[in-house]
Amino acid sequence: MLTNLKRILGFAVNDFNRNKGISVAAIFVLIVMIMLVSGLLFFRGITSYLTSEIKNKIDITAYFVDGTAEADVLGVRDEIIETTPNIKNIEYVSESDALEDFNKKHQNNPVLAKALQEVGGNPFLPSLNITTNGDPLQYEQVANILQTSDFSKLIDKVDFSQKEDTIKKIYSITTNINSVGIFLSIVLTILGIMVVFNTIKLAIDNSKEEIGTMRVVGASDWFIRGPFIICGAIYGFIAFVLCFLISGALAYLLSSYAGALLPGFSLIGYFLTNWWIFVLIQLFFGIGVGVISSFVVVKKYLEI
Repeated sequence: MLTNLKRILGFAVNDFNRNKGISVAAIFVLIVMIMLVSGLLFFRGITSYLTSEIKNKIDITAYFVDGTAEADVLGVRDEIIETTPNIKNIEYVSESDALEDFNKKHQNNPVLAKALQEVGGNPFLPSLNITTNGDPLQYEQVANILQTSDFSKLIDKVDFSQKEDTIKKIYSITTNINSVGIFLSIVLTILGIMVVFNTIKLAIDNSKEEIGTMRVVGASDWFIRGPFIICGAIYGFIAFVLCFLISGALAYLLSSYAGALLPGFSLIGYFLTNWWIFVLIQLFFGIGVGVISSFVVVKKYLEI
């Protein structure tokens, strides 16, 4: 058994060295395929960040009648948290906080500052800013809770109706982005596997006479398959190592540009945080596709 394994490994190394041109071509094609899949991983990271940021910007605000005690507002907040799942954040904004925020945002606008002075006093109402996971149905559920008889005497208005169309559109866009990402992943994976399969087929076509000779002398199917399967694994492993290094280098070099376009998002940070996912996927596509393609192609010649 050990002798046969050594022979198979020897044949695999010889085939790899003998067909260097085809070996390089197979590795190059595997690199292209793996980098496409890796690009989709980066794309998924970027879209996940974007959708998360967009959803975090969506909220509805419940404005309470003037003079509502802070304890009553906080009681409503606690009730919403208890009765509604997937609440991300509920922020209580007092009248004084609302006035301070307004002054900070519009400190360079003399027209609004003058208008505020003419109004006199503090025109702002205490409020709750509510953020969920972005699903319009959850925002509607929260709005319905706020408009029940238990809270109606405290609530001045809820701005869900004004924001409903916007919330639905944004939720639809983020859902479509995820669907497009999944679709592209499937299409590129299928195309990549087809190209790799045909490239490895060319490599094995050069050895069809050798396969025929091994069949004539009575070599077992696994003894014939072994060298080509190991060659496919070698192609895949070399492609994986190169792709992992390329992915890390690109993430580092492009991180500053990505950060300029997407403040708060770090491409190299995403890569380092998810390095094990890159290793698993690149290793799977590299060695997996190389081995499976070699197995299927050799099987064709064994059936002749």
